[in-house]
Amino acid sequence: MSGAAGGSTPPMSPRVLLRKLFDAAIASAQPATCIPAELPAAPRGRLIVIGAGKASAAMAHAVEQHWSGPLSGLVVTRYGYSVPCEHIEILEAAHPVPDAAGYEAALRMLDRVRHLSDDDLVLCLISGGASALLPLPAQGLTLEIKQAMNRALLASGATISEMNCVRRHLSAIKGGRLAAACAPARVLTLLISDVPGDRLMDIGSGPTVADPTSCADALGVLRRYGIDIPDAIRELLESGRGETVKPGDPRLARAEARIVATPQMALEAAASVGRAAGFATHILSDAIQGEARDVGTVLAAIALQVAERGQPFDAPCVLLSGGETTVTVRGAGSGGRNVEFLLALAIALDGHARIHALAGDTDGVDGQAEIAGAQIAPDTLARAWARSLRPKDMLAANDAHSFFRALGNSVITGPTLTNVNDFRAILIER
Repeated sequence: MSGAAGGSTPPMSPRVLLRKLFDAAIASAQPATCIPAELPAAPRGRLIVIGAGKASAAMAHAVEQHWSGPLSGLVVTRYGYSVPCEHIEILEAAHPVPDAAGYEAALRMLDRVRHLSDDDLVLCLISGGASALLPLPAQGLTLEIKQAMNRALLASGATISEMNCVRRHLSAIKGGRLAAACAPARVLTLLISDVPGDRLMDIGSGPTVADPTSCADALGVLRRYGIDIPDAIRELLESGRGETVKPGDPRLARAEARIVATPQMALEAAASVGRAAGFATHILSDAIQGEARDVGTVLAAIALQVAERGQPFDAPCVLLSGGETTVTVRGAGSGGRNVEFLLALAIALDGHARIHALAGDTDGVDGQAEIAGAQIAPDTLARAWARSLRPKDMLAANDAHSFFRALGNSVITGPTLTNVNDFRAILIER
């Protein structure tokens, strides 16, 4: 670590600094910070607030705190992510595999926005997780079919864009259908992005935005990953009955969308903290995708090149990246994409004496475990072997959460009330 001036406070340890970077990324995307400046002028008619996602309850609370006129509404968030509101009803449902509570919430949301006038304004609050939290099946499908398809997609290795393409075409509320139901009212959607590229149609599967993809595209995703296609889904997609609301549809003529927080903004906030601590801090990308273990191997090679060759950056420095990796599940272990990345990184670094790292999901949940991610240090592999852990075997079994839990290196944040995707920081000492 860079030295402190004589008599000043000693520099932070790598472990502490990495956690501060992660916390700064999360703080930058808090709804209380990013929502107030984007609120619209009061409409002539009613303000109806709706929304879904892991940050939606906190977004709704921010709206209430900064709105002076009357309002009402309903949003649905993940279990444990509720924030009390006075006028907006907060519902909770399951994520990442949807449940009946999400189904009922989606029905109630559609009912809430029917029969509006052109004087009314619908303020829609969307963040990551909305896809699972609004699981209203298209006609001819059941919630059970959608649950099974969601599990298959999550285990397939498909990208988030590919998964959401399928989800939009199996839905009665996503792919612009929610905004269409609001017509002729004006619709303003405020979004916290958790997807690489910040594509509107992929954030929460785009319930209020037009979708240029097709049923044929969704069918292609399922075939590409060898996912079993139930007859009801095959008929829906092959017949074209599952088509979404397309660009130019007159029902979306008064619909507008604004992104208020993104992975890039979160990385820039973390970079400021790194530079203030005396480290050159470099953002590699906010949109890295691919198999988590492969990304770990590649970023390890870059970190080693920095440490040993001074290329493409000199040490000491911090390398930041975001995006959303995927995991093709082959084992029966307890894992998530961030810890899988980190375990692969640790194996490839092979205990390098000057490299530390943290990886975590900014929503506080990596996979289905209530753990955001983990940290590694130069002694990670040695400590694991001393406990008779077998890192490569645990990686093969998709059991990275068990690995880091055994070492006491899990990163636990609790519900963060936001979601701007994965966060990765690699700190390379001089």
